Amino acid sequence: MVAAEDVLLFVNAATASTGQREFAQDAGQQTMSLSFLHEYMRVNYRELYAATMALGINDHNAALAIRGLLGDAKDVPTEQKAIEGRLIARTLLTLPPPRVFRLFKALRRDGVNNRRTRAIIRDWMTSLENPAYHAVKYRSGFKAGLKHAHVDISDSELRDFLFGPLQHKPYATPILETWRQAHYDGNVLYKLPYTVAEGFAAKRGVKREVFLERIGKQMTPLEKLRTDREPVDPLALLKGSAKYCGPQQIPWLTRLAIRILALPLDERAARRAELTDGMRHFARVEAGELAGTWGRVTAVLDDSFSSFGSPVKRRRPLAVALATHFLLEALAAPGQYTPLWMSGRDDPLLSYPGGATPLGTRLLDALDTSPERVVVVSDGWDNSPPGLAGEVLRVWRTRLDPARRVDIVHVNPVFDAEGLDVRALSPLVPSVGIRDAEDLVLLVELAQFAQGRVGLPELMAYLDGRVRRFLGAD
Repeated sequence: MVAAEDVLLFVNAATASTGQREFAQDAGQQTMSLSFLHEYMRVNYRELYAATMALGINDHNAALAIRGLLGDAKDVPTEQKAIEGRLIARTLLTLPPPRVFRLFKALRRDGVNNRRTRAIIRDWMTSLENPAYHAVKYRSGFKAGLKHAHVDISDSELRDFLFGPLQHKPYATPILETWRQAHYDGNVLYKLPYTVAEGFAAKRGVKREVFLERIGKQMTPLEKLRTDREPVDPLALLKGSAKYCGPQQIPWLTRLAIRILALPLDERAARRAELTDGMRHFARVEAGELAGTWGRVTAVLDDSFSSFGSPVKRRRPLAVALATHFLLEALAAPGQYTPLWMSGRDDPLLSYPGGATPLGTRLLDALDTSPERVVVVSDGWDNSPPGLAGEVLRVWRTRLDPARRVDIVHVNPVFDAEGLDVRALSPLVPSVGIRDAEDLVLLVELAQFAQGRVGLPELMAYLDGRVRRFLGAD
């Protein structure tokens, strides 16, 4: 049971935290706690630690896990190394290329250059569909990965580009030649990927507005979403995402929620129908075959002041609540979904951080709707009055619903670095960490283990199944 609790504690942290500043804690506290948990799990439960990569932990922690497993492999059995190698290789395919290249640089700084590491880096780099594109867009990381893994480049042009880029003229590969010409022709830079062209534009002193206007066709859907160069068109974003994402699973529902909350309230109100349709479309896509199967669902959604997050994670907790609202609407039976926002507002698109956190009162309202399932999305700081949520849940579980007819789960988007876990509402109700609303269904599965009603054998069986599906064995 202790091992099962430790694994779930780590999964909560590795799902919710990215080592960045939160509302009540700075980045240093977050990073220190994460580092401790990674080392603790790697030393004491290495097999389970590796398996957590199949549980949808966030990209930041997946990269940390890979770095730790490759850097600390002394006395690890060959069979375990083989399983780890497959998990690492599969996980690398799900990570964005910039994060992978940063990982390669970190391994180089750590002096991790064993045969397994070189093979993993070599296999990932040789599997790239368009190596010239990646070499242009991520030149320093691409070059570092090649050198560290001792990868032999058969393409002479690509080798010249990486190690003597302006000495070769002209290039037969279009993107390499475009990059070379951009040094001399200001109009050519608009044929390059957005992030590469941005550097050329800055050197030439091109005004930001002019650059963004002309580079639009080269921008990926995510880049357009970040820069707000076009109206939010979810259908267009969804159709365009496959071109750029490959096997990566982009959390479009949460991304769009973040983008919507960045809009002024007046604009949100004016575009309410468009934005609502967009969110519902993404929610239906995410729900898939589970749409309408969750019965009567009531959500308690936190839009209190602390849902602002932090300057580096601006409105992230609120965005998770907003995205989860639309996903739960899709998962619930038609007409059987009740959203209860902490502020009492009834228009989710006009949500903004403000006010106290009367979790206890809202839980009473939620249980009064006779639900089959209650989902609470909150950072767990119950302060109006303090402790009421825990008492409501205690009485409900011990006196009114000891048979657990109502399924209650608390998903928390904020990692509590001091407690080494997400802040819980009650020991009688599972609390799990969440990064993106898209993780909700998996987290509800994990909640059964967090309740302490099953032990390590059941958790091991569940992890084995997740690993097999993750590796494509099932």
